[in-house]
Amino acid sequence: MSGFAVRVGQGFDVHRFTDDSSRALILGGVRFDGARGLDGHSDADVIAHAVADALLGAAGLGDIGQHYPDTDPKWKGADSIALLADVVGKVRAQGWEIGNVDCSVVCEEPKLAPHRDAMQQKLSSTVGASVTVKGRRAEGLGALGRREGIACWASAVVFRSGSVG
Repeated sequence: MSGFAVRVGQGFDVHRFTDDSSRALILGGVRFDGARGLDGHSDADVIAHAVADALLGAAGLGDIGQHYPDTDPKWKGADSIALLADVVGKVRAQGWEIGNVDCSVVCEEPKLAPHRDAMQQKLSSTVGASVTVKGRRAEGLGALGRREGIACWASAVVFRSGSVG
């Protein structure tokens, strides 16, 4: 059957801040100098993780934990942009093209606006399609509002033209 297929995936990730002063904060592949780092098995890049999960979901390939489990020492300290590039390869290998990804990052700190262009450029370059990053505040509500961590929601669109089946 000939046609055009479009699928949407949703990704989510959250990490708490760490007291380890040697841990860098990496968001969207960009280092935020002077900011508290996030705790995690890899580099804890919540934006890259949410984007990867959204893409995997859209392509019907499960989730990031299935492909890069935090129980595997192989992924300790992993560069999340490299993991995202690997996910993009998996999605494309299934015949999907990436339309775009949109992210909402919820945090009270740090301010994302000064780094937004760099994050969007890094993520878009890795994904091969437009990735937008929007910052949101939790307005003092809950763990995110108390500055305990950072969360990200991402939505991805993938498409395939030609044979649908």
